[in-house]
Amino acid sequence: MTQRLKAILLGLMATLTVMGQGVAFEPEGTTLEQASAKAKAQHKLIFLDCFTQWCGPCKKMGREVFPLDSVGAYMNPKFVNLQIDMESEYGTPLARRLQISAYPTFIIFNANAQEIGRFLGYHEAGAFIAALEEKSRDLTTTELQLRWENGERDPEFLRAYLATLTATYKVNEANDVAEAILDGQEETFAADSTLRAIFFRNINNPFAKSFIYTVKNPTDLQTAAGENAVAMKIGSVLESYRRRLVIEGESTATLDQQNFDRFVALLSELGIADADHYRLSTLITLAEKQKDYVAYIGYIKEYLSNPTLDASDMQLANWAKPFAAPDADQQQKEEMKALLRQRVEAIHAGQREAQTQIGNMHLSRPTDELLEMIIDAFDGKMPGR
Repeated sequence: MTQRLKAILLGLMATLTVMGQGVAFEPEGTTLEQASAKAKAQHKLIFLDCFTQWCGPCKKMGREVFPLDSVGAYMNPKFVNLQIDMESEYGTPLARRLQISAYPTFIIFNANAQEIGRFLGYHEAGAFIAALEEKSRDLTTTELQLRWENGERDPEFLRAYLATLTATYKVNEANDVAEAILDGQEETFAADSTLRAIFFRNINNPFAKSFIYTVKNPTDLQTAAGENAVAMKIGSVLESYRRRLVIEGESTATLDQQNFDRFVALLSELGIADADHYRLSTLITLAEKQKDYVAYIGYIKEYLSNPTLDASDMQLANWAKPFAAPDADQQQKEEMKALLRQRVEAIHAGQREAQTQIGNMHLSRPTDELLEMIIDAFDGKMPGR
């Protein structure tokens, strides 16, 4: 057998092996940058599966779709295939940069790691391949982005671009386009059902002119959409923004100090009744991410002593989580136990009422019992003993 024939047969066998193994993903820990280098060398596109450990549809894709020979036969010759846990050290900042907010999200990149298209959710094999085929050649988002960056602001274009961004969950870009659509209509958009929908669905920036006007002058929007809907929107925007102020790197967490200061000043300007909730919740989150538990407990105590704020029993239980570890600092654990005991005593004294449900979800037991269980667990006691 000639060397040339051997090479051809070996190449054919390798191709058949790849085609018969389902999707060949890069080794765990491979970065998008490394995938880009490989894609350039092999003249391929990049497929990125953005998943989390808790995502049911992600696991279903892993069990039912990715192992199929037909899916591997389509993907392996065309893509460098990558899976990244969006809650890992590398994945968390990447998820923020790519604006991933639903799982699974599948993104197609060119070899330079520039996004071509994306789609979301569980798909059966045939529909998945069809979506890959469409999104691999769909340059609509890229073209619209270039038109936006070049300054085009025609209303019809803006609405088309917004629809594309909304469909792909690019929430930050969608907010920017929504702000452009609502610009100059802050005082009148409440009367237009289409503009109201854009405000409720896409505005997530508390510094947006339409948001500031609504907080200061809520009556028209409350009349059109209801007081509860407006209150929920305001709270959602503020809570979402304050979460973005803590920036997580691969092994660090920092505060976006400049925007934090602007945000605190804005809360004061808008007269937000529970402004300290957003300030202190941000600082509590930062301290936890930095594992600065002295500051963490200090901020919690400040929150609990603030007469304008009221942490729920479940929030208090959630704050106690870092001290459940066996190696947690004993003094800090005792301080947290004292805060839990104060809440239990307040419930037993009739100063507060124990929660038995959260929203529509009924709890397995009243929250005073749950807090007592946490205290016992801190002391190494088993439930019921």
